Amino acid sequence: MLKGISPLISPELLSAMYRMGHGDELVLADAHFPAETFGSNVVVRADGITVEQLLYAILPLFELDAYVDSPIVTMEAVPGDTLDPAVEGSYLEAFKNTGNGDFKLSRMERFAFYERAKKAFLIVQTGETRKYGNIILKKGVTPCVK
Repeated sequence: MLKGISPLISPELLSAMYRMGHGDELVLADAHFPAETFGSNVVVRADGITVEQLLYAILPLFELDAYVDSPIVTMEAVPGDTLDPAVEGSYLEAFKNTGNGDFKLSRMERFAFYERAKKAFLIVQTGETRKYGNIILKKGVTPCVK
């Protein structure tokens, strides 16, 4: 255990996040996401932990990319299906409550989201069971600490 770092962040997750560079992407995937299928990514398991919980743990440590239109991407509903507004609402609350509320969230078609996830540096397979619970975060430049 380390001071100031949530116990929800495993040593493997902390290590992978530390190795990310600006522009790299992190996928917080729901429990049904085909993370292992994508193969070339770093996959870290966070079973039993929701995406919302991980957002609260990760966002204080993770600089979002301020040089792109939207460093936050979720999956849009497939035709004939609907999004649960509570899912996105809980994510937006996490961004707001961790000082990241100024960033826009965008949505991406399901298979385009999968293609983008295949190129991500890191996929965290969570225990999230809510439909369309996946989110991509694009890492920005971490400010210098003096």
